[in-house]
Amino acid sequence: MQLLLLSSSRANGSDYLVPYMPLIEQTLKGITELLFIPYAGVSISYDAYLAKVQQALQPLAIKVSSLHQSTKPKLALQNAQAICVGGGNTFHLLYKLYQLDILDSIKQRVTESIPYIGWSAGSNIVGATIQTTNDMPIVQPASFNALGLLPLQLNPHYSNVTLADFHGETRDMRLAEFMQLQPTTPIIALPEGSALKCTADNLTLLGDAGGFLFQGGKKTPLIAQADLSALLR
Repeated sequence: MQLLLLSSSRANGSDYLVPYMPLIEQTLKGITELLFIPYAGVSISYDAYLAKVQQALQPLAIKVSSLHQSTKPKLALQNAQAICVGGGNTFHLLYKLYQLDILDSIKQRVTESIPYIGWSAGSNIVGATIQTTNDMPIVQPASFNALGLLPLQLNPHYSNVTLADFHGETRDMRLAEFMQLQPTTPIIALPEGSALKCTADNLTLLGDAGGFLFQGGKKTPLIAQADLSALLR
């Protein structure tokens, strides 16, 4: 597989996808056409979302089309040179993928080694389930089971910021609840600016922001370039 999983589309006030452009360019080397999946977008039209991604990737001189433009989504996936899945609401994204019956089609193409780039919700669905997403369940997908390309959970946009006089749960408390019920399942938490790269049997954490591994009731800091390949076995 060739996976590039970004925590977010921006970091530290940057323009859209700019912090990750070197990684995106490297992942898409030799690619002339990219198929975008916009279904995490809820407050933006799919046409507008496509235009936004096209503008961001314009320096790469790659033709970007969107799955929502196709009347035969499975055929479009079969012909894709690379797949890109944007962020938004993870529940809505997964709902649409089940509705179109294309989860297996995406998984098949990615396991055939075409590049997959996702950010936020697009990264979330690469794990076993979407049970560690930060998003509100505004719609009910057929299942929480996701692509399962990685045998772990992801938590993009990770932050454990607490506010004075705020009495709701922090992110760490939410992830602790998951660990309580599934103590052996790893969760990789990705702060904004970080990313995961998976090629073959190698999984590497990228970006100066580092990350965290939650597993077995423990939170372990991860440094940039950390080799996480052991989590794939």
